[in-house]
Amino acid sequence: MSRWLTEAVPRGRIAAFRTVIYLFVAADLVIFTPWVRTRASVLGELYQPLLIGRVLPLPTPTPALVAVIFWALLLLALLAATGRAPRLLGWAVCALYLEWMIIAMSYGKVDHDRFGLLVALAVLPTAGRARHGDTTRTEAGGWALRVTQIAVICTYFLAAWAKLRFGGLDWLTGSVLARAIIRRGTDLADLIAQVPYLLIVAQFGIVAFELLSPVVFLLPARWRLAMVGFFYSFHAVTIATITISFAPHLAAMASFLPLERIRPLLWARWLIGRREPATTVVHEPSGPGTEPTSREDQAPALGRPAGP
Repeated sequence: MSRWLTEAVPRGRIAAFRTVIYLFVAADLVIFTPWVRTRASVLGELYQPLLIGRVLPLPTPTPALVAVIFWALLLLALLAATGRAPRLLGWAVCALYLEWMIIAMSYGKVDHDRFGLLVALAVLPTAGRARHGDTTRTEAGGWALRVTQIAVICTYFLAAWAKLRFGGLDWLTGSVLARAIIRRGTDLADLIAQVPYLLIVAQFGIVAFELLSPVVFLLPARWRLAMVGFFYSFHAVTIATITISFAPHLAAMASFLPLERIRPLLWARWLIGRREPATTVVHEPSGPGTEPTSREDQAPALGRPAGP
């Protein structure tokens, strides 16, 4: 078990995953959860902190507190995405984002799609330094990715358990998806809803796939990636039909991917290099009437003898 939990991965994968996660945190503040800032204007009596907020205890949100957390977290997340000071910046981002989520979820609604992301933020500082493209393998980084993967799969499995625990078999045969389509469905969802019994079949399929999601750990690497691809496609359909994105969960699920193969900076340099002129004129000191020569003229042409 310990060997599986600490299976070594390239440091480049850790660096890429770290960049993805911290950039997502910055995007989350301004795109997905900017509404958290409005909590500061809500009456303090309506703030019912989660258990962790009561145990610590954490202060009731005020306009000043929320503003400080927002700007500090945005700045630190962007700095952490560069990979510098991974422990110091990582722990700071983890603490601030946890408080951001406690504020967000302490007014009556708790989103389960943030679990994997919070776990990723908690374990990434333990992975140590990592550079993009580094092929050196690290067990500490492997442990951080594995724990995040477990959190991602637990999100699926426990979601199915909650459906059956609170909804029973009626969740499978009821009108759960029909109500979701009525509330926030798209034109595509309206077309799907017209097919008899298709929504019931979809509900059975959702619970089955969530319960079977731990199988991903038993598959060979190639088939594991295929199953993760299916997970992403499931969420793509969810977005296209009932406009629920699960964006934090999708970011954490990148822990399954060979991200070390993605080298955007290297690709950018390669593209810039291709756009440079093929020849460069080199001016050399010469006598009157001597023409400047180019680098291309100084080397033999491809496929042409160098001699006279």
